[in-house]
Amino acid sequence: MSKTVKLYSTSTCSYCHRAKDFLKQNNVQFEDVDVGIDPAASKEMMDKSGQMGVPVIDIDGTIIVGFDKEAISKALEI
Repeated sequence: MSKTVKLYSTSTCSYCHRAKDFLKQNNVQFEDVDVGIDPAASKEMMDKSGQMGVPVIDIDGTIIVGFDKEAISKALEI
């Protein structure tokens, strides 16, 4: 069963790049949303997470703030 993954990031965030690389290495399809250029996405991310920092990863409604490999792996069941 594939999960819906949305990654809120900015182009200058090193942890965002690490999160993207981790997802790609594990063959996880994800939507990358640049909150640096999309104010609506930034508000959506803050509403979901209560955080202004990136990355924020939404995995089927499970919100993970920051690049936490263990939490991401658990949420993806990988």
